[in-house]
Amino acid sequence: MSDRTIFILGASRGLGLGLVREFLGRGWRVVASERGHSGELHALACDALRIVTCDVTDPASYADLGFGAGELDVLFVNAGITGARHQSSEQASAEEVAEVMMTNAFGPVRAAKTLLPAVKDGGTLGFMTSLMGSIADSSGGYELYRSSKAALNMLAKGVAEQDAGPRGIATLALHPGWVQTDMGGPQAPLSVSESVKGLADVLEGASGAGFRYADYAGKDLPF
Repeated sequence: MSDRTIFILGASRGLGLGLVREFLGRGWRVVASERGHSGELHALACDALRIVTCDVTDPASYADLGFGAGELDVLFVNAGITGARHQSSEQASAEEVAEVMMTNAFGPVRAAKTLLPAVKDGGTLGFMTSLMGSIADSSGGYELYRSSKAALNMLAKGVAEQDAGPRGIATLALHPGWVQTDMGGPQAPLSVSESVKGLADVLEGASGAGFRYADYAGKDLPF
């Protein structure tokens, strides 16, 4: 077993669950979080896997998970919802905006800042984002989701500059591609296993302070 440890915040299904499988297969120690009981996650039970319960929108749930300083090589925050079905800035209520922004942007960054002391100097901090958060690439539409991921990218860049960078921690905002998950749908071209293999390669290969917005294949994306 490797002496490397990753905490995947949001690992009960989809890409998060796939990342748990991938890193266990690579010999890492994995800490994985669920909001409620995930039979699929618990089916992976082994000596290298620790399962915790927390919610990215509830700071009290992750405030004391028992991590020691510098215990983690990688912290990866995987949280995301599509938001209201209409996705329209004209129709959006204050509650709908608050839900998608807190779940996709402010919640993940607040969790990362809270948990950053557990990441070793020179380690890696990652966020699951989307190409739909790119302003340069945007074609419009999906306004709630796009805005939340653009906000996540901006906030992650700030963490890289102010919090992670001074400790030599690499900060990544990673686009998983269009993947066959509940969110991506069955028509998506990428399987979960293909996406998480690439994401794991990028996370394993990260080094040194700085911020990258990249996809699962390691290609840099326009901000």
